[in-house]
Amino acid sequence: MRGVAHMKTLKTAFGYLRVSGKGQLDGDGFPRQRAAIQQYARAHGITVVQWFEERGISGSKDLENRPALHDMMVALHADGTKLVLVERLDRLARHLMVQESIIADLKRNGFEIISVTEPDLCSDDPSRTLMRQMMGAFAQYEKSMIVAKLRGARQRTRARDGRCEGRKPFGHTPDEMEVVYRMRELRGQGLNDVQIADTLTNEGLRPRKADAWSSAVVARILERNDTV
Repeated sequence: MRGVAHMKTLKTAFGYLRVSGKGQLDGDGFPRQRAAIQQYARAHGITVVQWFEERGISGSKDLENRPALHDMMVALHADGTKLVLVERLDRLARHLMVQESIIADLKRNGFEIISVTEPDLCSDDPSRTLMRQMMGAFAQYEKSMIVAKLRGARQRTRARDGRCEGRKPFGHTPDEMEVVYRMRELRGQGLNDVQIADTLTNEGLRPRKADAWSSAVVARILERNDTV
């Protein structure tokens, strides 16, 4: 009877996973996120009853353009499960306004979300709420600055040469901009070029014409984005 009572009180959750680039679908992104969530769930007596995978969808997309997120919200209202586990809040959304809007909507409907690698950031404590907003704002600002710098560099090249053709530098496409953003994020965490290269490779983020990142390529991309 004790075992039956334990099973009845076991908490259930949905796991939400996202990779932004279609080229990342075969990489380590989904397995890494799933492993982190499962590790947290086991340590806290939680059973993940369903997984929702956002495949090749940018974290800047709103709810209407996030089919897995939409399906999860429907399931939350219909299933009885009230907890969502994500690896990090940037898997839920990149942009602060989208991130906060989703979190607020979940809480308004009596649902709970836990970022398993940064659980305190989902707390209602005022200082934690402020920290979450500040971190999201800084991340959003940095990404916007990268976009602005790249656009400015192209405009200067076009003004000087009358055209801006040829092979575009890494970071030209939205998917590549996500990788540059991740590089800057890892650099901000104190990682060196070798560690950043290894982390990107392990996360399934690939350079254009190789299976793995090198520290030299990482250094060159970061230097260009720091100076453009």
